[in-house]
Formats: sequence, C-alpha cells, structure tokens
Amino acid sequence: MKRFLRGWAKNEKWVNLILLAIAVVYPLLFGRAYLINVGTLCLINVLVSLSLNVLTGYMGITGLGWAGFFGIGAYTAAILSTKLGWGFLATLLAGAVTTALCGILVGLPTLKLSGRYVAIVTMAFCEICRALETNMDWLTRGSRGIPNIPRISLFGFRFPKWMQYYAILFLVILTMFIIHRIINSRLGRGILAVKDDDIAASAMGVDPFRYKVMTFAIATAFAGLAGAFYAHYIGFIDPSNFTFDQSTIFISMTIMGGLGNLMGSVLGGISLTVLPEILRPLMDVRQIVYGVLLIIMMLVRPQGILGGFNLKHIRQQMSVRSGGEKHE
Repeated sequence: MKRFLRGWAKNEKWVNLILLAIAVVYPLLFGRAYLINVGTLCLINVLVSLSLNVLTGYMGITGLGWAGFFGIGAYTAAILSTKLGWGFLATLLAGAVTTALCGILVGLPTLKLSGRYVAIVTMAFCEICRALETNMDWLTRGSRGIPNIPRISLFGFRFPKWMQYYAILFLVILTMFIIHRIINSRLGRGILAVKDDDIAASAMGVDPFRYKVMTFAIATAFAGLAGAFYAHYIGFIDPSNFTFDQSTIFISMTIMGGLGNLMGSVLGGISLTVLPEILRPLMDVRQIVYGVLLIIMMLVRPQGILGGFNLKHIRQQMSVRSGGEKHE
C-alpha cells in the first residue's frame, strides 16, 4: 500500500489525467442507456459526498441529515422550473443559494454546540424537511410528488443522456477544484485549525464559530447543487427520495471513501452506487450482503479506503528522505 501511495504521490498529475480520461470516454465505451444512467447517478452521489466531506472530513462535524439539504436543492429547482418556468442554470444556482441560506439558518443557533449535538440537529432537520415536503401540499404536492420537471437543457436544446453525464461530470470537476482551492487557502487552514483544536485556533485569532458557519454554508451549497441537478435529471421527486435512510447512504459513502480526501469521496460515491447494482441479481439477500460488506470494510479500515492519506505530505516525506540520502 505504501509503495502504491508513493507512486501515486510522485505521479499525481498523470494519475489524475488518466482518471479524467477514463471518466470522459466512459459514455463512448459503454453506450448503453442503463450504464450511462448508472454513471450519471454515480457522479451525482460523488457531488453529494464531496459536499458532506467539506463538513465532516475537513471541519470534523458529522452531518447525519444530509438528505434534507439535498432535498431542499431538488425541491427549489423543481418548484421554480414547473411553477415559474425558470431555466436549468437559474434553478441550479437557486438550489445552491437557497440550500446555503438554509444551512446558515440551521448553523447559526446550533454550531456553538459540540459535534455530536450538531449531528443530532441535522438528523432532526432532515425529518422536518421531509414532514414539510409531505404536508405543504399547496407547494410541494405532498406525497404525490412533483412530476414533469423539465429535463436538462440550455437555450432550448434538450440534452440527451450522454450529454447529461458530461454536465454532471463538469460540475464534479468544478466542485473538486473549488474545494481544493478553499482547503489550500487561508480559509482552509482556518477550517483545519478549528477541526484540530478550536480552543487553540481561537487563541491564534481564528473565530471557530464564524469558520464553522462558513463551512456549513459552503457544504450545503454543494449539496443543494447536487439536489437541483438530480431533480432535473430524474424528472420527478417526492418526499421518499430524501429520507434519513438516504442520509445514511450519503454518510456511508463519505466515510467509506475516506474523510478529508477528495478522491475518497469519488471512490466512495462510485462504490456505493455501483455495489447495489452489482448485487441486484441477488434480490432478497442483496441488502444483507451489502450491509456485511460495509461492516467488513469498517472493521478492516475504519478511516475509509483513502482516509488519512495526504499525497502532498507523502511527497514532502519523500523529498526529505531523498535529501537526507544525498547529504549522506
């Protein structure tokens, strides 16, 4: 494993280019509508996992009700497009902004609490959202859901399935780029400092509460972006799409892939989307097999597949060792 990580760290740019090339040619190699649909759902889940990793992996706050924020983005896009006739890009932006505002409203009264209590609040918020989506019949159509959501289109051109795949691939790449820049900025260093020790961070002039609220807003904005895309891609949503069970899947993707690692979110999102499809022929026992595999994974590597690995730090260690060897 160490040799593999050192090779990855040494050739990170080439590895990233190869992975990007695989993602780009995927619809060309597997042209079946079913496989393109699975690939698109993988990328939607990757985007959600990336958003949750910002909060849980980098800030250290567990979000147990992430489907609630995902649903806010989806319902915002669905309502604006079906009732007001807004276009795809406008509803995508509105879903992200609305969800971020809800994240701030939830975060302001709760983020002064410790991590476990915030996790409970997010779980309760998910149930509140589901209840509102079910009972606000005049706005959300309740349990009947919102049908006929306009499919993804730009300037009147409706995207076919393969172009919708590339649209979400672009959003995933853009999100990874933004998160990478944030984490490697002054804001990111403050976020990591608060995660490690908020008292020490406060003593160094970092306001933990302010950084937590900003992180919560950023993370929920990306969750809303994913939800808005999901609504347009599926074309129909109802409250059953945004339950606590879905939140459990989201947190499982993030933890299994590796907390605090962007490629971990990619791996976790793809793995836990593809795995149920692979197990589909097992029918009645597939959920049992799925659960057992997750338990084994958590026992063997509780920090996740790529959790605890930092390619930048590995390169620095390699550089120090090579420098020491030359000096000798």
